[in-house]
Amino acid sequence: MRIPDIELANISRFRAEQMGAAMLFIILFHVGIDRWDPFFGLRRTGNVGVDIFLFLSGVGLWYSWTRMADSGMDIRSMLLRFFRNRYVRIYPAWLIMASAYYIPRFHGTTMKEWADLIGDITINWDFWLYDELTFWYIPAIMMLYTIAPFYMILIRKHPMYRWLPLISIIWCVMVQWVIPIHNAVGHLEIFWSRVPIFLLGINFGSIVQRKQTIDGQAVWMLAAIWTLTFGTCLYLEQQRHGHFPLFVERMLYIPFTITTIMLLNRIFRRMPARVNSLMRFVGAVSLEAYLIHSHFVLCHIEKMHLGYWPTFLLTAVITMPLAWLLHTLIEKVTCKIIAK
Repeated sequence: MRIPDIELANISRFRAEQMGAAMLFIILFHVGIDRWDPFFGLRRTGNVGVDIFLFLSGVGLWYSWTRMADSGMDIRSMLLRFFRNRYVRIYPAWLIMASAYYIPRFHGTTMKEWADLIGDITINWDFWLYDELTFWYIPAIMMLYTIAPFYMILIRKHPMYRWLPLISIIWCVMVQWVIPIHNAVGHLEIFWSRVPIFLLGINFGSIVQRKQTIDGQAVWMLAAIWTLTFGTCLYLEQQRHGHFPLFVERMLYIPFTITTIMLLNRIFRRMPARVNSLMRFVGAVSLEAYLIHSHFVLCHIEKMHLGYWPTFLLTAVITMPLAWLLHTLIEKVTCKIIAK
């Protein structure tokens, strides 16, 4: 029996469902569990949800950028529209939830403390200065959005620069083990180690856009790569957690992420419409869910000591309506700005 070809266009077709799955992976990752629990390693691999987000974001940015380029817009107008659309999507939700988190916890009196509060609310500068991880994904993705159009301009003009993700991997090694570099920017390892998958997502955007296919027999190779990377990550987290640089595992996340997306696409093709619809809903509010779930919902539910799966389910059930409400309220304002 012939195995159907792998349609790379499905990466775009099921992008919202993939975002939804990634958000659930992240909630699973954040729910606390005992270090020696047999499920600990599997729970830790949920961290790959971040990489799925970044890869799919890169694919989406390529679509958005090339649409503007093909419309005949000049570079200046393209940049203005790109940054407006990206930041208007993220910044209002960030500003509301960062204010809700940091202001009640603020008890400072000095100008330095007030400046630190304003810096945390506006750009989360303690992440860049001290690796404060409360909402680290937001300043990281905004920085990636800042460099993305210049990378896309570069690779459209000089395709050879599509190899830059390899340089970013070399940079990760340097950050870890070249001592002067490590001392200067090593605290941002969580950011540096996610740059390659984001750039690869942009690279994949053109392949997805051209609706290229891969011989269906390649599904066995994808399954092998997925099994090897997932199995290695599972072992490292279950048996070696705390005894290896995390960036090493995040390099494994690169093939793990891409193969997970491709294999999930084959699953979503066969899922009932209602399941896909539910995952699309979660994907649509994933930004707001990320901002809400850990520090406004999960932190309270964990005090009830319900166990891992009840805690996860209750967190998801409470988070999603709140995320939808925040998304809807902000969208009513921001859609008018984006439409201009």
